[in-house]
Amino acid sequence: MILTTGATGRIGAEAVRLLVGKGLPARALIRDATRVPQDGSWGGVEIAVGDFDQPDTLDAAMTGVGTLLVISPSVPAQEIAVIDSAVRQDVKHVIKITNHKATEDSPVDRRRDHARIEAHLKANGLTYTLLAPNLLMQNLFLVAPMIKQTHGFVMSAGDGRFGMIDSRDVSAAAAAVAAAPAGHEGRTYLLTGPELVTYADVAAELTRALGQEIEYRRVTPDQHREGMIQAGLPEPVAASNAQVFGLIAEGDAAWLSDDVASLTGHSPRSLRTFVTDHVAAFQ
Repeated sequence: MILTTGATGRIGAEAVRLLVGKGLPARALIRDATRVPQDGSWGGVEIAVGDFDQPDTLDAAMTGVGTLLVISPSVPAQEIAVIDSAVRQDVKHVIKITNHKATEDSPVDRRRDHARIEAHLKANGLTYTLLAPNLLMQNLFLVAPMIKQTHGFVMSAGDGRFGMIDSRDVSAAAAAVAAAPAGHEGRTYLLTGPELVTYADVAAELTRALGQEIEYRRVTPDQHREGMIQAGLPEPVAASNAQVFGLIAEGDAAWLSDDVASLTGHSPRSLRTFVTDHVAAFQ
């Protein structure tokens, strides 16, 4: 049995769908049973209603599980609780979505959180695989309302390049490892799209697809942080986001890998493919 946490999110929902398509026994851990997809894509999936903050629900969901796919906001206490439950229930292999620059001394809070979780995972002796995606293309949906209203978007990444990846390819890589974990023990895979792009490239692709000029408006990280706070984001989240975009401007995300193709057997989707597939979201 393969259990996926965070199963109603973008990466998790698609991973579960792919596992079902492979004819594998799949179980989805969700907090709200009403969020189960109703389109038939989860046919045959076992649903476990549970909460990261309630260990007894985790243990019940983990019963009989051989492989665990951990997808969550990476709150250390919550993922550590999931790992501890996996230990109690004798799970054989854990796959975790992480950040490839997760270190204890990282200047970025969320990367330090990932590092703490990884350390706990390794200390418990569980067999594991780490999947580290670059920026997700689906994060562009967050600026879709701004694009619709102002024909442009604000970002503080300067001309920094990044190996942006479609979350569907992250799901495919996760499902591939979950389907056959042997040989992936102790490995960290870097997941990227096929090319390095900038937010100017994003604006150009949106311009092409929408048939109207979409402007990339460059701001400083401090201006970006203030704008996100004014838009309703909590200050710590806005500060962390702005910090990451500032690092991107300095080249922090300018890396590519062939790991998606090696794991899935197909090339990752390009930015143009993503924009073409989701153009309605920006109209």
